[in-house]
Amino acid sequence: MPSVVDLELWLNLAVALGIGLLIGAERERNKGSGPDRSSQGIRTFTIASLLGAVSTIFNFWLLVTSVICVMVFTAVSSNNKQENDPGNTTEIALLLTVILGGLAINQPALSAAIAVSLAILLAATDPIHGFVINMVSKDELNDFLILAAATLIILPLVPNTFIGPFQAINPRNLWLIVILVMTISALSHLALRWFGARIGLPLIGLISGFISSIATVSAMGVRAKETPDILSEAVASATLSSLATILQLTLLLAIVHPATLKTLAIPLAFGGVSIVIYGLVVAINTFQKDKTETSNITKSFSVKHALILAAVIGVILIMSAALNVWFGQAGLVIASGIAGLADVHAPTIAVATLAATGKLAVENAAMPILVAFTANSVAKAIMAVISGSKNYYKKVILGLIVQVSSLWVGWWLINAV
Repeated sequence: MPSVVDLELWLNLAVALGIGLLIGAERERNKGSGPDRSSQGIRTFTIASLLGAVSTIFNFWLLVTSVICVMVFTAVSSNNKQENDPGNTTEIALLLTVILGGLAINQPALSAAIAVSLAILLAATDPIHGFVINMVSKDELNDFLILAAATLIILPLVPNTFIGPFQAINPRNLWLIVILVMTISALSHLALRWFGARIGLPLIGLISGFISSIATVSAMGVRAKETPDILSEAVASATLSSLATILQLTLLLAIVHPATLKTLAIPLAFGGVSIVIYGLVVAINTFQKDKTETSNITKSFSVKHALILAAVIGVILIMSAALNVWFGQAGLVIASGIAGLADVHAPTIAVATLAATGKLAVENAAMPILVAFTANSVAKAIMAVISGSKNYYKKVILGLIVQVSSLWVGWWLINAV
């Protein structure tokens, strides 16, 4: 047995005591009153936590015995409850408190964190019930379960290796794209429910654009096709995702090689300002029309669309790899353009790294990055056509043309001076 003067042991016992007091205090406030009140309150939970701690100090199997005894006690208590009170939350929380008390002896930080989470969960009973019952529809719940299964069950099983023609396809990366599209669509759905189309969709577009502007353009296209009344808001969201691309490139260049950023400062500024202006025009149009009704939108995302998008990107990757093999090392510009069809960030980092290490002149670094950005905009336009209605992709493509044209005008002005 540990010595009485063991300071760490006493501190861990104090953590176990605090766990019991915290969870017990929350249960005490919700135990009710009168003959139907719960028998488990602050004293019961505090003693249960200390029981788990003391049992662990002596022997692990004593902890197991204590948990079994408390389990029997809670079963008897639950059986004696009134028939109109079928809940077992307090009893299960009591069992967990015993275990947390035991865990506090060896892992006090982890035990305390779980205890705080449990107390928050218990205290938020009414808001959680209200949200699930009144705010979440059956279709939405099913969609979120599908997303959880895709992320937690399927993703770990997908191989993380390059296969297929030219070794261009990584199944795990393609499945991550499927998850990404469904997640962006789900977030946009929540934004619609909580903030409305005018604020929610543009906000999600700007945020998700930092993750993948292509996926955002595609997800908003589906959203606009399903609900034509939010066309302008979906276009604004897609437009702001292109602004996020400019901002992210600026940040990456500032970190990897500031000299390359200095060379591209004017083109990036032209591209950013132009898409902001275009986005403002679209946003103003959304505020001039009547408020859009979004309560009839029940689906969070389309699994079919996410799979189609991943398939299209897979085809682009195969074509890119084939061109790279056929052309070999014909030029960094061609390679950047090919890579930019799927992702503009990777070729930008690669080119900036070459410039930072002196393998590429700074003045020669701008062209491959601009070509990659242009190719990426072409990929966005393709996704807009595949996913959205005619009115959607026409407006999105117009914004992309404005942005890319402004980018090249800025580059032309630099070289013309």
